[in-house]
Amino acid sequence: MSIDQIMDLVKDDVNVCLTGGEPLLQKDCIELLSRLVDARKLTVLETNGSISVADVPDSEYIIISMDIKCPVSGMADRMLLSNIGLLKRKDQLKFVIADGRDLEYAVDVMERYPALSDIVFSPVGGMDIEPLVEEVIERRLNVRVLPQLHKIIWGNRRGV
Repeated sequence: MSIDQIMDLVKDDVNVCLTGGEPLLQKDCIELLSRLVDARKLTVLETNGSISVADVPDSEYIIISMDIKCPVSGMADRMLLSNIGLLKRKDQLKFVIADGRDLEYAVDVMERYPALSDIVFSPVGGMDIEPLVEEVIERRLNVRVLPQLHKIIWGNRRGV
């Protein structure tokens, strides 16, 4: 789908979410973001942080939602952690926590790469949230704990 086709598709919408796999892998993603900004569309860019966000337009109309992959995902070594320093107050940094190792990794990343943005912890699958909440309270971590709503609603179904 071309950028013009996407812009025609979202012409009457106020809010847009770019998600995927990884939207920044698409060669025209930055141009699309610029066009969405020009059209004054509030746009959430959902990225996993493996590709630099330095070229993402700095605009009140763009919110970066960065999902840092933890060790259990098998993808932690692909993260570009320097991206965290590019996040603004309006953005958010998310960690999906599967176990204690993931929690330790997330806390370590938070300490080594202080973020201006809100930080969200979610338990894998979004279901068993209480143990993670208890750990966050006990450690007095400045994070929000939220379920993965898409997992609760659709499970592992793709394309929704």
